[in-house]
Amino acid sequence: MNKKVIPVLLVAYFSIFQSFAQVDLDWLALQNGISWEAKNGISLFKEAVFTKELEDLEGKQVSMIGYFLVLEGTQSVYMLSKNPMASCFFCGNGGPETIVELQFGKKPTYRMDDLISVVGVLRLNRDNPNHCYYLIEKAEALSL
Repeated sequence: MNKKVIPVLLVAYFSIFQSFAQVDLDWLALQNGISWEAKNGISLFKEAVFTKELEDLEGKQVSMIGYFLVLEGTQSVYMLSKNPMASCFFCGNGGPETIVELQFGKKPTYRMDDLISVVGVLRLNRDNPNHCYYLIEKAEALSL
């Protein structure tokens, strides 16, 4: 093989490989990546506004680490939280940017407050009050 071709092939290989890798997302990026503004001039209803950096990640595969939360009752709504349940957003520690809704293909077997790493597709929710501002679809997780 021609010696000039090998470096070109290596660059092409690593470029393709990197395009399929997920982006590591941390809680600070979520915290700094959102603000709220009045919707249609009505200050009672606020709409999420995301930074360009987060908008660029929408629809891409991301990975995050956090605590697994399951909403009791239905056992079908799952969250990744910056904090364990005892100090999570619902208990007054932090804002809605400290949780991410998880949408798994099959029911997960993790327990409340398990520390997990999640990989999936990032979605940003601007105005649907039935979901979190951040969602990870097609989620797959590993215990840490």
